[in-house]
Amino acid sequence: SSPRFTVAMALRRTLVAAGARAMSQKEAQRQCAKLSQKWRLLAEAEPQGFMSRVALCAEKADHHPNWSNVYSTVDVTLWTHDAPGLTEKDFALAAQMDAIAETSGLIE
Repeated sequence: SSPRFTVAMALRRTLVAAGARAMSQKEAQRQCAKLSQKWRLLAEAEPQGFMSRVALCAEKADHHPNWSNVYSTVDVTLWTHDAPGLTEKDFALAAQMDAIAETSGLIE
């Protein structure tokens, strides 16, 4: 299966880091500072197409990722700069990126 940004994975890491104590989703979101993902795409040209499609979504949402592209790899980190921890904007853009990655020749 493809690696994806997932709320469950981010929250699970936060829970483990917190010693697996009971924690609400909102509390976990505040404590989980950033969402990160690395994708490798099939062709060298595909990352630019992927990033262009994501850029349109990011611009529309007024929420921009911190990302880099080297050859067929795209590294992305999401967080809300003007809020403590993660916000719904981060998870919404991550979900859009997952959907775009599914149609962009994702291999990892």
